[in-house]
Formats: sequence, C-alpha cells, structure tokens
Amino acid sequence: MEHTEEILNYCSQLRIGGIANRFNEIVQESERKSIGYSEFTLELLKAEVAHRQQNDIKRRRKVAGLPRMSDLNNYDHGFENGMSKTRINQLRELNWLDQGFNLMLMGPSGVGKTLLAGGLCADAIEKGYKAYFRTMEELVNMLKLKEVTRSALIDYKRLTKADLLIIDDIMLFPMEKPQALALFNFINQTYENTCFIITTNKMATDWAKMLDDEVLATALLDRLLFRCDVINLSGKSYRLKNRKTFFDNEN
Repeated sequence: MEHTEEILNYCSQLRIGGIANRFNEIVQESERKSIGYSEFTLELLKAEVAHRQQNDIKRRRKVAGLPRMSDLNNYDHGFENGMSKTRINQLRELNWLDQGFNLMLMGPSGVGKTLLAGGLCADAIEKGYKAYFRTMEELVNMLKLKEVTRSALIDYKRLTKADLLIIDDIMLFPMEKPQALALFNFINQTYENTCFIITTNKMATDWAKMLDDEVLATALLDRLLFRCDVINLSGKSYRLKNRKTFFDNEN
C-alpha cells in the first residue's frame, strides 16, 4: 500500500493521470495473469496514451464549438426527413472529406440540418481532423472583430487552417456589404484547402437577395458548389413534432 501511494504521488507530480487512474486495475489484472514486467509496463503506457488521446479529443471538441446535440450514434432514424440510415452511415465514413468535397444541407427549420452537420464534425474530430463548427452569426462577428480583439484573431487563424468547417444557418439574415465582402474573402482564401458543410434554409437563388449583390452571391456559390454534394432535407420540424410542455411532467 505504501508503494502504491508513492507511485500515485509520482504520477500526480509527473501529470500521468492515465496510469494513475488505472494503476490498481492493471496491477490486479497483471497478478491474475502472471504477466511479465515488459507486458505490465506496456499496459501502463497504453493506459496513459489512451487517457491523453481522450483528453485531446475533449479539448478539440470544446474548441470546435459543437452544438449540444452532436452525436450521430443517438440519431433518431425513425424521423422522416429524407435521409436514410444507409446514407447517414455513408456520410459518417468521411470519404467525401478525404476527397475534398463539400456538403450543403438544405431544408426548412427543424429537419435535422444542424444535428447532422454537428455530428459529422464530431466524427471528424474523433478521426483526427481539425474540424470546427460556427454559426453564420459567429463567423461574421469573428471576421468583423479579428483586427480588434486577440480572441477573434486567434479564432480566425485557427479556422483558416481547418480541414473541415461547418457554417450553420448561412444566409439566415441579410448581410451588409462589408460583412458580405469579408465572408467572401474568407471563403475565397480557404476553399481550396478546407472542406465545408453548409446548412441553410435558403435556395441558392435567394443568396443574392440576402447579400444584395448578385455578382458576389454567384462568386461565393461558385466556390462552395464546385466540389459539393447538395443534400435536400424535408419534412416537418422534429422539435415541433416532439414538443414538450411543463404540464407534461405533471401527474
């Protein structure tokens, strides 16, 4: 017991929490199997590597800005929005990302665009990609503030090096010309090296109205749609269909 406490104390000093968390378990399992020193050491190192990998994924998920519901393992395949389970599983393989394609998820509010985009972003993070999720509003605000605040500049530099960037609810609101130009410049700078998932409830023909500039809208769409699968989601709002009220909890 004295040696165990001393070992765990050293683990704390050296910040090797993976070994500390599983030390007693690995010791007991090693004694039960009568394994040698090399295999015992290997199990300790495996525990530490797994621990660090898990912490890294947690950190990258936080930086990614994922929405609360971003786990496609819990996707409700009974919800009818035009996306089959097979199609979703194909998207989750991320072959489109490996080959440099974009996705545009189109459809009315509540049909699962954000959930699907966030889930694919989470899958990409799990597989080691630099993936980030930003709403249109967050992206526009960052571009506006990157010359003013350090945090916005850091986020800007981070996003320009992304493997995958989700822009949620693009063209949800009209944009003033400086904001529209900043968005175009950002897309133009990154589209050759970054894949995008775009979610929108606006048809491509409506983009010119939102930007108040048909030429700019055409140029933006040209870059996003050059290598892109457009996926149309349909149906009624999942939130409205599964709406809950306070009185549902009363007996």
